Amino acid sequence: MVKRTFLILAGLIGAWSGYTSQGLVDVMPASFQSFMDQIGPLGQHLLFAVVGACLFMFLFSLFAENLSGRIRASIQALTQIPMGKLAAGTAGLTAGLLLSLMVYPGLTWLGSLREAVQLVITWACGYIGLRVGIEKKDELSSLWKSGRWGSDQREEESWTQEHKILDTSVIIDGRIADICKTGFIEGTIVIPEFVLEELQHIADSSDLLKRNRGRRGLDILNKIQKELDVKVLIYEGDFEDISEVDSKLVKLAKVLQGKVVTNDFNLNKVCELQGVSVLNINDLANAVKPVVLPGEEIMVQVIKDGKEHGQGVAYLDDGTMIVVEGGRDYIGTVTEVLVTSVLQTSAGRMIFAKPKLLEKAQ
Repeated sequence: MVKRTFLILAGLIGAWSGYTSQGLVDVMPASFQSFMDQIGPLGQHLLFAVVGACLFMFLFSLFAENLSGRIRASIQALTQIPMGKLAAGTAGLTAGLLLSLMVYPGLTWLGSLREAVQLVITWACGYIGLRVGIEKKDELSSLWKSGRWGSDQREEESWTQEHKILDTSVIIDGRIADICKTGFIEGTIVIPEFVLEELQHIADSSDLLKRNRGRRGLDILNKIQKELDVKVLIYEGDFEDISEVDSKLVKLAKVLQGKVVTNDFNLNKVCELQGVSVLNINDLANAVKPVVLPGEEIMVQVIKDGKEHGQGVAYLDDGTMIVVEGGRDYIGTVTEVLVTSVLQTSAGRMIFAKPKLLEKAQ
């Protein structure tokens, strides 16, 4: 199809070239000139048009296979370029060419060199604009999708609100829905499409536990989007040059100038190293736990043995573990204990106490 199209185009170009090349008659032999005089001007035009079309088509056919192959390869390469990258490159190229046109009137003082200098400037501006457009494709895509360029005031205000970007772990965790419901999360909740794809992949896993976790994550997203009074943005962009989802989240946070919401310790550290703001759900949970000081008295239910002899283990409502010295005898009962010390570890807080009845007995 490509070969036939360009063959027809070559024929049309040859026909037009022949039709407009009447000066060739003057350099031909006298016998041929007399023949041309007999057929008249119109016949001359038509004859040269036919000869030109045949000549151009013949010349093109000599290189048609190689040329059409290169053209098909170029078309195939263009189709592989993501639309966002192609649009950004085109916008940058257009801006560069427009800039070169603005420079042109100021080159009159160069005289005869003006055209050559303008050609160089046009090429340089176009190339620079193309490269800048491609490098800034993510920012351009975000600006376009956010509506910042629109005239609607509501869209402009929505851009200025801070974006909270959810990662896969915090969605599966589920606590983010309750936090959003309380109103502590302000701004726009951003759910990247590549996170949705990862959740879908987990939900389709052959492993039952993974499948249940993935489906739970999708249910949480559905609840956030439909039941809660929060603004939700599904970010459809992607970063093809990055394979890891965590790295994509960090890149997206930089593009949107937002914060990553996670409970992943490693992602938390990566965000901190790269200067990206992060909200860790676990840090929030630890921050809102009730403060228990040594010497306080609390009511707990001892539920099992501790590691050491005679110890019992109880839990606060927030899951904080309490090791009760001599609490083995109180397993299954609710008893009043006296806090003796509080230990903060990387895994959370641990409270040590002893039964109030033993304290009184002493």
